[in-house]
Amino acid sequence: MSSERSTLITARPPGLVDVLDRILDKGLVIAGDIKVSLANVELLTLQIRLLVCSIDKAEQIGLNWWRYDTNLTTRAERAEAENVELRLRLNELEQEIRNLAAANVAAANRGTTEVVTTRRTTRKGKAKRRDI
Repeated sequence: MSSERSTLITARPPGLVDVLDRILDKGLVIAGDIKVSLANVELLTLQIRLLVCSIDKAEQIGLNWWRYDTNLTTRAERAEAENVELRLRLNELEQEIRNLAAANVAAANRGTTEVVTTRRTTRKGKAKRRDI
């Protein structure tokens, strides 16, 4: 027996960590089809494709769908942006209410009555003016 062969035989078998490291580094593809037929009529076909690799390897071969999948990406960023937008809009509306209230108080202090004109649509589609 040669010394090279004896070292291969006496070397310890690869452990689970070594196997997983090699699979994640190189990648592993499992593909299969399952067909269910009855009386030569195909009822169901399942195509199974499984790729096991590291994220770095997947990006290297052009797979990065998880970055754009809305079910997998964090929704916190979108929710925070929506919250900021809603807070700004709420502040604008509160400021507008304060301005209207201040205008009403100023008008009441001056002792004048301002006429607010509104339009109300009747059933015939004509507009009636009503002064409040």
